[in-house]
Amino acid sequence: MNKICDMLNIQYPIFQGAMAWIADHAIAAAVSEAGGLGIIAAGNAPADWLRAEIRALKEITSKPFGVNIMLLSPHAEDVAKVVVEEGVTIVTTGAGDPSKYMNMWKEAGIKVIPVVPSVALARRMEKQGADAVVVEGCEAGGHIGELTTMVLTPQVVDAVNIPVIAAGGIADHRGFAAAMMLGADAVQIGTRFLVAKECTVHENYKQRVLKASDIDTVVTGRSTGHPVRALRNKLSREFAKREKEGASVEELEALGAGGLRLAVVEGDVINGTVMSGQIAGMIKQEQTAKEMIEEIMTEGNRVLAQIG
Repeated sequence: MNKICDMLNIQYPIFQGAMAWIADHAIAAAVSEAGGLGIIAAGNAPADWLRAEIRALKEITSKPFGVNIMLLSPHAEDVAKVVVEEGVTIVTTGAGDPSKYMNMWKEAGIKVIPVVPSVALARRMEKQGADAVVVEGCEAGGHIGELTTMVLTPQVVDAVNIPVIAAGGIADHRGFAAAMMLGADAVQIGTRFLVAKECTVHENYKQRVLKASDIDTVVTGRSTGHPVRALRNKLSREFAKREKEGASVEELEALGAGGLRLAVVEGDVINGTVMSGQIAGMIKQEQTAKEMIEEIMTEGNRVLAQIG
């Protein structure tokens, strides 16, 4: 049996990525119901929103699910308590150090799985009591680190004794099999689930991803210390132009403020931020979460059997 599946009581070692404004109860429930681990992304949302989303998910499925907490959120403190109050059993974390909440979550029996971009951080999270880590390479959409999934995953696998989930640049059975060969215990997939039939992201956003080519993503914001990968558009070009001109961090942050919501909710894929992984060029059709997961697992296990 698979370590992650055993630990979390899920059928398949596939996590759905936590995409702010996108990963709500609808897509999370669909992924969990299909045997993976659906994850609600708390993002910058207030505690009441998260509470409602958790309850809405529980109406649709009784399968295990997770909540991703972005630790830089102004509501992080309240959100950290809501997962305990609502009986959430799995928490993934990003953008910060979860150590201040670790005891509270552990006492509540929550499995804590931080997202890490380096070996040093993976080791630190293990020491602090993390149950597993998600290792995210720079191929991923949204906020990224510097190392690729291919080089980061095996180094973290060698450095820690807890399970490792590989993320970034994985969309099909080949990516799944490759991650397993690198020593990962599971994979996390974001961009492909974004175009799932159950995902409530604006149709314009889905179409933009479905029509993307291999070179359509770009990273902006390196000068601010918070690089973000998204699809090229008017906003990304303006951002890159101002970065080159030496605009201040405050000016750049103001330019990007509200951009993700603009694209996800209002469907403005020209002036909004269309976060997407480099894998977008491989995604050509909308399917249900179940179809995606079954295809990845069936074909992935076939490939691994051939290699093994």
